[in-house]
Amino acid sequence: MKIQERTGAGNGRSAAPVQPAVGERLPAPPRERKPALAALAVLLILIGALGATVLVLRAGERIEVVKITNEIPAGESVSDSNVTSVMVAEDSGINYVKWSQVDGLKKLKATNTIPKGAVAVGEMFSSKSGLPAGKSAVGVSLKEGQYPADGLKAGDTVDVYQVGDSASSGSNDKETGGSAGTGASDSPIVAAARVSSIADKSDSTVSTGALGVTLLVDSADAAAVTRAASAGAVSLVQVSPDGN
Repeated sequence: MKIQERTGAGNGRSAAPVQPAVGERLPAPPRERKPALAALAVLLILIGALGATVLVLRAGERIEVVKITNEIPAGESVSDSNVTSVMVAEDSGINYVKWSQVDGLKKLKATNTIPKGAVAVGEMFSSKSGLPAGKSAVGVSLKEGQYPADGLKAGDTVDVYQVGDSASSGSNDKETGGSAGTGASDSPIVAAARVSSIADKSDSTVSTGALGVTLLVDSADAAAVTRAASAGAVSLVQVSPDGN
């Protein structure tokens, strides 16, 4: 009987629930994994990285184009003195004139006055003269001594003088009210005319030793310049653009 009581007492103790020791944590239930969300997060990261890479690459696509360094009046052309090259971001929506096309651009005329600092685009130029209102293009043939020894270039500003015996006759015309009176030897026929273009040295004028120059003058002065030019009595003096 004593043995059975002890056994029963032991069975009673083993039936009681076991309590966790002080300081121990209960095991956490396993978290539910969501592989679809993880894959979506990785995909978004990759898309963002790809977009940033494309932007960087596009920003690096730069081209060399023509920039205007001095104002080009309507009807005149670019020259080595009024353009330079500059790098810009390529844009298919803008008709940039590439620097590799600058030689061909010199054969075209500005359709309107192009300000200094503008980047050249194709719409600014045309094969037509595009002369400004009230202006005329007059061609003159000059011998050595009738133009600066350093030479002229398109865009230069010059005073046009009438020289030789025709200058004195022009002075007499002035006294009688003739329009050629502007040809007096001590004053220019035209002040601050623009050199529109210079004949290429391969032209036939080189064989005669003459230089062909096209001047942009006021239409009111065109007749006087033409008369002096036909007599071979025109001399050009280069001046600063502002007249100082």
